[in-house]
Amino acid sequence: MKRKYVPDLTRQMAQCQINYARIMKLLPDFESCDEREFRVGIVQQQAVVRIEIDERFRYTSTLLLSYVHESDSRWLEAPQLIVRLYHDARMAEVICLKRRRQLSGVYPYPNGEMHQPDEKQQLNQYLGEWLNLCLDHGFEMEPVLAD
Repeated sequence: MKRKYVPDLTRQMAQCQINYARIMKLLPDFESCDEREFRVGIVQQQAVVRIEIDERFRYTSTLLLSYVHESDSRWLEAPQLIVRLYHDARMAEVICLKRRRQLSGVYPYPNGEMHQPDEKQQLNQYLGEWLNLCLDHGFEMEPVLAD
């Protein structure tokens, strides 16, 4: 008998809190910054990661995170993540991919859209990996001055 997927909420909340802290490290001037680009290079691979603040409210903000490979590969489009920041809870959560509707916390498997049961958890982990890559191997394309 197949077991139903049950999300690990403690793990998901921890991932979202860590991602929020990473974003705040990358955007020390968050209140006055509208976008930031990082050039990330590992070995011979180069990419530009862009974080754009789409909406700002008192308790939440919405970011668009995208990247472009320097090789300009046209056969595989890089995903663009839409990330919601919850400032009071200090959490950052991937809410959807660009051009797709909002993600559900759990998907039945199999399903028509080929989502994994833990797709949202995987995307939040993927966001964390990209943010870590920017922190560890990225450099600013413009100087940043925080107040």
